[in-house]
Amino acid sequence: MNQPRTTASEPTASEPAAPPGRRPTPPPPTLVPSLVRRALAPAPVRHALLRWSVLALAVALWQLVARAHGSVYFPPPAEIAGHAHELWFSGPARHFFLTEAAVADILPSLGRMAAGFGIAAVAGIALGVAIGRSRRAYALCDPVLQFARAIPPPALVPVFVVLLDFGSPMQIASIAFSAVWPVLINTADGAGNTDPLRLEVAAVLHLTPAERLRFLILPSALPRVFAGLRLSLSLSLILMVFSELLPGTANGIGFTLTDAQSRSDLLTVWAALVLLGALGHLLNAGLLAVEKRLVGKGRTATV
Repeated sequence: MNQPRTTASEPTASEPAAPPGRRPTPPPPTLVPSLVRRALAPAPVRHALLRWSVLALAVALWQLVARAHGSVYFPPPAEIAGHAHELWFSGPARHFFLTEAAVADILPSLGRMAAGFGIAAVAGIALGVAIGRSRRAYALCDPVLQFARAIPPPALVPVFVVLLDFGSPMQIASIAFSAVWPVLINTADGAGNTDPLRLEVAAVLHLTPAERLRFLILPSALPRVFAGLRLSLSLSLILMVFSELLPGTANGIGFTLTDAQSRSDLLTVWAALVLLGALGHLLNAGLLAVEKRLVGKGRTATV
C-alpha cells in the first residue's frame, strides 16, 4: 500500500504546525558564524584598546631604547613624566593639583590660544556663510582667500609685532589671523554646496532667510565647518608656541621651552614637548566629540 508523500508545506510529526497566517520560524543560526560575525564586527571599545595598546607599545620601546643608550639628549619617558608631574602637576588639591609653574606656563598659553581660536571660529563661520551663499561673491573672493592662506603663518608674526608690539594682544591677533582661513574656506565651501532640492523646498514653504540659514545651510555645512575648525585648532597651537618664543614674553609654554633651552635643561624641554602633544591630542579629541554630537558619526568630513 502506497504511503502519502508529505509536501514542503505540510508539517511533519516532529515539526509542529505553524499558526494560520504566520510563516514558520526559521531555524536559529549556527554558533560558529555568529561568533565570527561578532568578532569581525566593529567595536568602539576594541578599537580604543587597540589604539592605546599601540601607544603603550611605543612608550615601552622608547623606555627600553633610552635606558639602553643612557643619553642625556634622549631621556626615558618615565623620567620625563616624573619631571612634568613635579614641575606642573604636584600642587595642592584645592588648586586642582596645579603648581605655580603650571599657572604661569600652561594657563596663559591656553588663554591666548582660546581667545585667538574663538575669534577665528566666529569670524570664519560668519564670513564663510556670507561668501558661500553667493556664487559671485565666492568667485570674487576666492583669489584673495587662496593668496592669504598660502602665506606661512609664522611669517606674519613680525607684522603683528610692528603693529601691536610684544605682548598678549600681538599673540592673540597672530593666532586669530592665521587660524581664520581654514574655517572661512571650508565654511564657504560647505555653505555653497547646499542641496538645491532643499533650497527649492524652502522656497515653496516660504522660509525666511534666518530659517533657511538655521534649518538648511548650517546643518548642510557643519561637516566642512568642523573640518576647518580642526585645522584651525592645530594652527592655533602652533602659533601659540611660536609667538611665545619671541623676546618680550614672560610666561607660557613657549617661554618655558626657550628658557629651558638657554639653560640646557633638556628634561624640561622634553616635558614641554610632551605636554604640547598631550594638549593637542586632548583638544582635538574634545572637538571631535562635539562634532560627532552635532553632526553624527557618518557625516564627519576628513581633514
